[in-house]
Amino acid sequence: MEKLDRYDILILAALQKDSSISNQELADLISLSPSPCSRRVKQLEESGYIQRQVAILDRKKLGLTLTAYVLIGMDRHTPERFANFQKKISQCPEVLECSLITGMEADYQLKVIVPDMDHYQKFLLEKLTRIEGVTSVRSSFVLDHIQSTTQLPLEHLKNF
Repeated sequence: MEKLDRYDILILAALQKDSSISNQELADLISLSPSPCSRRVKQLEESGYIQRQVAILDRKKLGLTLTAYVLIGMDRHTPERFANFQKKISQCPEVLECSLITGMEADYQLKVIVPDMDHYQKFLLEKLTRIEGVTSVRSSFVLDHIQSTTQLPLEHLKNF
């Protein structure tokens, strides 16, 4: 699949909003018959546009009330040091996102979600600061979630 057309974009937009809809509902929504709609979804999956479908859980109902953004500084900027950090951090279920960044006095930015400050302190002291090469950790705590979405903007694709 090389180029996305109007139907592909509509499928992606609809599935981002609710991937639990049936193929018939999706086909009706985008004004396409069910069989071609199903084939297109399969092609979008096979070509990697749709990586996976997940359920979005309510963090508050699950008792996950503390969100922190954490800036991490490393002692050395070597491929081995970064690979080790990335391997270790990928084993931490508290870390929802880890990005190698530039433009700040940090090397990584993490998004961490935990039940409370006690759990954050345990994560910080028992996991994060024990990773070889971590020299600085600066945490900012979210007071209120103004906007949170998993939907990617697709407007730039609508050149048809």
